[in-house]
Amino acid sequence: MASFFFFFITFFALLTPHFSEAQLTCTTQKFTNNKLYDHCNDLPTLNSYLHWSLDPSENTLSIAFLAPPATDAGWISWAINPSGEGMAGAQALLAFKASNGSMVVKTYNISSYSSIVEGKLAFDVKDKRAEFSGGLMRIFTTIELPEKGMTTVNQVWQVGSSVTGGGFPAKHGFQAANLAAKGRLDLLSGQNTGGDSRTKKRNIHGILNAVSWGILFPVGVIVARYLRTFPSADPTWFYVHAFCQVSAYTIGVAGWGTGLKLGVESKGVTYNGHRNIGITLFCLATIQIFALFLRPNKKHKLRFYWNIYHHGVGYAILVLGILNVFKGLDILSPESKWRSTYVIVISALGVIALLLEVITWIVVLKKKCGGKSTKPYDNKQQPLAP
Repeated sequence: MASFFFFFITFFALLTPHFSEAQLTCTTQKFTNNKLYDHCNDLPTLNSYLHWSLDPSENTLSIAFLAPPATDAGWISWAINPSGEGMAGAQALLAFKASNGSMVVKTYNISSYSSIVEGKLAFDVKDKRAEFSGGLMRIFTTIELPEKGMTTVNQVWQVGSSVTGGGFPAKHGFQAANLAAKGRLDLLSGQNTGGDSRTKKRNIHGILNAVSWGILFPVGVIVARYLRTFPSADPTWFYVHAFCQVSAYTIGVAGWGTGLKLGVESKGVTYNGHRNIGITLFCLATIQIFALFLRPNKKHKLRFYWNIYHHGVGYAILVLGILNVFKGLDILSPESKWRSTYVIVISALGVIALLLEVITWIVVLKKKCGGKSTKPYDNKQQPLAP
């Protein structure tokens, strides 16, 4: 049973289109005009890249910004915010493909979240052009920095899915990667710092829940279902099982708490499916923990029904936990290696569960042929989960 769940969920995950080719890095990118830049940076979100050269004597900054648009009919944008962090106050260059197939670059003064006006920026733009090939849009420009001797800038970058008939960009997505697409760039060292402090909290939230519901809980299920078949593993399997499940619950509650905190801090941004599954997991796991204190004696007539409940809730937590890890990966949009790593881990657990399933049936059938009892709970401690 457990092996079936592992393979079903892993197969479902492999069907989703989130695997990509090995990620490019800015150091391997070349441009059609063979232009070279002094520095480059793999930006932390939206698979974006920035190349730049600073000319202190002229107080100018030449940049090439590269990013995949949300769709082929979408847009990309890079901006400097002279007055603060984030979108409000940003002076943006935005590129998209016009109806005639040519690439267009427009400038927008974003004075507030509700006021996005095409027009002249707060600093001079000496030239601008764009390209689109290989799935990446590119903006090339040279700007005059807002202040003389400026060596750090607040940058914002973004991608969107469509442009209206009048050439106005539609709203971008509000996934975690979109909301974190900002930071303070040191033009001399190339370090991109600051940005959205919530990104770190999101990563902590993701790690806690992936380790708890996504790894520890499945390991505990495997231990309870398969190792109790072997007499030599009794009662060690029970304590290992208990340790895994209690640890998973403790870490999972911490992850659930960080999720609630993030929800409070992210006004207007709601991931209903991920949130609802998370709340359901917390409730089911809490019931599972407290139900241990109501566990009937193994000879009691209600013990049969308690076992049905215990196993049913355990498998529900198993399925929902792994499913929600993948939903979280979709929201965070980390580098593909992290999703690949988790798929490898959960697939390995699935293979182990399948092998143990075969071995367990062999042991049970041998006992049956030998006239021994095959009841899994005879003279043994009950598991905390299936």
